[in-house]
Amino acid sequence: MKESKDVRRLEEVVIRFSGDSGDGMQLTGTIFSDLSAVYGNSIATFPDYPAEIRAPQGTLGGVSGFQVHIGTNPVYTPGDFADVLVAMNPAALKVNLPHIRKDSLIIIDTDSFGEKDLEKAEFKTLDPIAELGLNADRVVAAAISSMVKESLQELQLDNKAALRCKNMFALGLVCWLFDRTLDHAQDFINKKFSKKEVIRQANIKALNDGYNYGANTHAHAGTPFEMPYRVEGQKQEPGLYMDMSGNKATALGLIAASERSGLPLFLGSYPITPATDILHELSKHKSLGVKTVQAEDEIAGICTAIGASFAGNLAVTTTSGPGIALKGEALGLAVMAELPLVIVDVQRGGPSTGMPTKSEQTDLLQALYGRNGESPLVVLSAQSAGDCFHQAYWAAKIALEHMTPVILLTDAYIANGSMAWRIPEYEKFPEIKPNYVTNYKSEEPWKPYRRNMDNLVRYWAIPGMEGFQHRLGGLEKDHKTSAISTNPDNHQLMVGYRQAKIEAISRVIPPLKVEGDEDADLLIVGWGGTYGHLFEAMQRMRKEGRKVAHAHFSFINPLPANTKEVLMKYKKVVVAEQNLGQLAFYLRGSIPGFQPLQFNRVKGQPFNVGRLVEEFTKMMEA
Repeated sequence: MKESKDVRRLEEVVIRFSGDSGDGMQLTGTIFSDLSAVYGNSIATFPDYPAEIRAPQGTLGGVSGFQVHIGTNPVYTPGDFADVLVAMNPAALKVNLPHIRKDSLIIIDTDSFGEKDLEKAEFKTLDPIAELGLNADRVVAAAISSMVKESLQELQLDNKAALRCKNMFALGLVCWLFDRTLDHAQDFINKKFSKKEVIRQANIKALNDGYNYGANTHAHAGTPFEMPYRVEGQKQEPGLYMDMSGNKATALGLIAASERSGLPLFLGSYPITPATDILHELSKHKSLGVKTVQAEDEIAGICTAIGASFAGNLAVTTTSGPGIALKGEALGLAVMAELPLVIVDVQRGGPSTGMPTKSEQTDLLQALYGRNGESPLVVLSAQSAGDCFHQAYWAAKIALEHMTPVILLTDAYIANGSMAWRIPEYEKFPEIKPNYVTNYKSEEPWKPYRRNMDNLVRYWAIPGMEGFQHRLGGLEKDHKTSAISTNPDNHQLMVGYRQAKIEAISRVIPPLKVEGDEDADLLIVGWGGTYGHLFEAMQRMRKEGRKVAHAHFSFINPLPANTKEVLMKYKKVVVAEQNLGQLAFYLRGSIPGFQPLQFNRVKGQPFNVGRLVEEFTKMMEA
């Protein structure tokens, strides 16, 4: 990175790239996030895109955005409001008005702000800046499309192909604005378009033209940005870092568990937004023994995984809320057969098809109870994009060691978002020791439902092991003979065994951790992907002199052994969720006498930290 005296330094900044679905804003944001991570910045991203495959160009329903928060110090959220907005058309400007500050810097492509464009975006006047009440002095109006077409004439691209490069022009301009060299972005383009030489050259040229436009046109007094800004990087713990999305981290966590357990990894799944990228990622790793099957539907996906588990694989199926509903009957079979199985639910807005590209936490009660009969299983959740790796590993470890299905809840926000993530050392992964039938030491003949009575885990016999032929199924079995049984006392015993087996797992999972003030007047409680927002809200309140603490659940069923001790310690407890109170309901039922306050929002968008601080402060003062 070049050194310059004409640079203003910032500790953090939030940038939002926005345009039509075909404008490449997701790619632009991803590249900028990558090069910020390489520079040593802490990053948090939020891709926000429509559910429509391709809404009419220029309309409000077709706006796609990518927000990235970069900082010198750790950042935990993609930010409440953007400091810089790149709006490639009027619809992007209008849709993002609630996501920017009054003094935000706005970069627009004037070529896309014609009368017809304004009409599509439902503007009433020909002056969108004034109509939205924006400060014209903070708007950089650049004829991006025209400049890109003129710049690429020498490559003899048609207009449509040339305009596909305008996102790289915008990226180059933002790279100049934040004093970033173009090396990493150019490397990315070279790799992505290595087999399309003309397209590679066009994107590289557009990128450099955007950078030079910023340097030559705006680097003088009186312009919206007189000089570039810089958000310094920080020296990181030595190691290999990646810009890691939650879905990719989930896939890698499962691969790590496969390697550590010595079992082949099998994924049987049906594509569904926003979980499909896990299938895509795992399908790339055949060299590591990963087997993937894209089944014809959700039911077939989980049934292939159950078959793979019976055959001795680390078996996984991935889905979202509607898929969990379809998989319910097969999940009950896995509970009854007591087979290890990992089910990843990347939650999205519901009910029904709902809002497929938006994020919620509305599947918790379905994960806990959404099956017929007494059907207990383990439920975990991931806190961040990087934490998806660790929780996927934990999900596999618990499934294999305790012979149970495990549901891992992530959500669209952390699955599609990303962070600078350090790859952990393989040697530091905890051991995974399945309860194989070779551990069976009793003098009584082995039967499929004979258990280790310390933790009630049945012994796992793999088909083909000599002397261990057996059958499993959905009918109740006798606890001794493993034959089909309708005996009422036996059923009561087996129901109790299956429940107690899950409860016993609380002895081996980490305790509930509390951050903040030990003598806090308010404990903020959350679970899953809201971690960053709740943690940051706590930090802001503590800076204001308030005594606040934060506890976040990654292990939900069973609850950590110290849960009651933690929750009953504080004067006031608020449970904050992106649903109407599902964790609060579950905790009230699990801990007699626990009556928390609640903060609930179901908007399909991440929490707003400023609003959290406001609401939590009111609760403290009530």
